[in-house]
Amino acid sequence: MEKNKKITKNMLIEDVVLKHPDVASIFFAYGLHCVGCHISSMETIEDGARAHGMNDEDIDMIIKDANKIISKNIK
Repeated sequence: MEKNKKITKNMLIEDVVLKHPDVASIFFAYGLHCVGCHISSMETIEDGARAHGMNDEDIDMIIKDANKIISKNIK
């Protein structure tokens, strides 16, 4: 994953957090604590969110907020 590539719900949690550590705070804020879990290397953001009972709207907000964080860091 390139540093300037947008985050999508289909990306693996671990890949996103390794490239953009600041995004972990967004995941935690939404209750997505999969960041340190061994499953994060095999689970997409969407899969993790659904496993925690989140709906499409919740997932869209996580992605939107995560992309806000990385856009601030790229400038």
